[in-house]
Amino acid sequence: MPTQALPAIARGIIDSNVYMTLGTADEQGRPWVSPVYYAVGAYTHYYWVSSPEATHSRNVAARRQVSIVIFDSRTPIGKAQAVYISGVAQELTGAELENGIEVFSRRSMTDVARQWTVDDVQPPALHRLYRATATEYSMLD
Repeated sequence: MPTQALPAIARGIIDSNVYMTLGTADEQGRPWVSPVYYAVGAYTHYYWVSSPEATHSRNVAARRQVSIVIFDSRTPIGKAQAVYISGVAQELTGAELENGIEVFSRRSMTDVARQWTVDDVQPPALHRLYRATATEYSMLD
């Protein structure tokens, strides 16, 4: 489903959760999944902060294709709803970093009252800002 046709129920799932399950693979294709706190921009860009040494970060550096699932794990059995996203990810730099950190920081301020700046996600800081750009969506409803 193209991003412009994303139904209201999918947007609600994305807006009401704070963690997404990020699926990556290494150079040999070995899969890895990680829960990451995220911020979303225009339902097309999904931002997270991680150490560049984390397995999923190393995998993104080696192979940009990612998969994402966003769902509420507390939902009773048989009532699950989920948004599945395929996309490409990267560590952000330059103007993309400045724009992305604004989106991520706005969400972080709302959820945990922590402001993030470009200095928090550039060397010598321990974290980097990553973005997955959605190329395809599907839903479990």
